Amino acid sequence: MEKGGQLPPKSVIVGGRAVGRRLLRRAAIVPLKNQRMMNEKEESPQPRPRKRGGRSPKTNPAVFRYTVNFDAVEHARFLTLFEQSGLRSMAQFIAARVFSEEFRVVRTDRAALEYVTRLTELYQQFRAVGVNYNQAVKELHVHFSEKKALAMLYKLERATMELIGLSRKIVELTNTFESQWLRK
Repeated sequence: MEKGGQLPPKSVIVGGRAVGRRLLRRAAIVPLKNQRMMNEKEESPQPRPRKRGGRSPKTNPAVFRYTVNFDAVEHARFLTLFEQSGLRSMAQFIAARVFSEEFRVVRTDRAALEYVTRLTELYQQFRAVGVNYNQAVKELHVHFSEKKALAMLYKLERATMELIGLSRKIVELTNTFESQWLRK
């Protein structure tokens, strides 16, 4: 409703065409919006400073690049040398080779690694047997008479002797393995 309680006419003739109330209201609002926007632009002629996003620049960027071509044999040799070096990137490896920097070759013997892993597992099982042995002896003394406990301990002692013989064989095999394969 307009001021004074009167409604505008349902349609008005503008430029030879009939225009409804809604269009009249819209036409009155649009110029006001455009005028406000122009006033805002005139007040702040300086653009806002942009924020710099992304990664910060390197202090010493590597910008010089070279290419090298290998045949199949040279490429295979290059890859084996790269894998032996233990470096993470080929660029570091090539730069080290070009500038004659010293690099280490680390070789892992999978058989030796497997042997050591199994030996560690076996050692853990021996410790578990020792703990179980102590628990069994305590329980035998608590629940059985002295005569029965000694008979059962005799059987347990024979099994323990077998384990001791087995552990001696393991130590001998480990010593021969180390002397033959690991210390070159």
